[in-house]
Amino acid sequence: MRKRIVAGNWKMNLDHREGARLAGEILGGLKNRVPQCEVVVMPPFTSLHAVGEALRGSSVSLGAQDLWHEESGAFTGEVSAGMISAAGCRYVLVGHSERRHILGEGRDLLSKKLRAALKGGLSPIYCVGELIEEREAGRAEETVSRQVEEVLGGLDAVGMSKVAIAYEPVWAIGTGKTATTGDASGMHGVIRDLLSKLFGRGTAGETPILYGGSVKPDNARALLSADDIDGALVGGASLASDSFLGIVFPT
Repeated sequence: MRKRIVAGNWKMNLDHREGARLAGEILGGLKNRVPQCEVVVMPPFTSLHAVGEALRGSSVSLGAQDLWHEESGAFTGEVSAGMISAAGCRYVLVGHSERRHILGEGRDLLSKKLRAALKGGLSPIYCVGELIEEREAGRAEETVSRQVEEVLGGLDAVGMSKVAIAYEPVWAIGTGKTATTGDASGMHGVIRDLLSKLFGRGTAGETPILYGGSVKPDNARALLSADDIDGALVGGASLASDSFLGIVFPT
């Protein structure tokens, strides 16, 4: 049975005090309730320690939003996989659209980052997704397939078994727009078919594929019950415990 994950990407929001408080509220909302997914929160680097302390001993996992691909050295402002792991992280995002399209990260850098995460014992959540121009031109599947193959291609089955994928149509991130359930499920099927060709049906069948892009409590149930959607990567709705828990426990 595939792992199901709901991960909250806090982006550049909440200082360490606010982050620890939100983590505590999430834990309070989980009390005496058993989610049908792994719950992950991904605060900014400056809040990892405080949030990790707040989550200590709980079932909620900690993740980071990015990493650098070298283990150490003269890389001012960067953070290595070892540092992230030492802060208590289990997960790390690689290739979020904001890293690709605002900060210009491309295939070679993302490939190095993903492999550095695996080498450092982390589980990367690798993000893929098309721009609105690519969707309107009928190139959404081509774009997403290329993003999957150019970074994940060449991994062995052991490495791939530690990777989750998040499909985030760029036009739906932070816009209030959401891909239809059919569109999202269809693209997840495309991704899984490609993984089957690259790694075999067994590995493809075990890889969690999350949906991200304006996921909210009012659309979570439809999305998370669809074929091939194994969870959610949540942005703005993860910044309040009520809305985040409304996705963890969709009604």
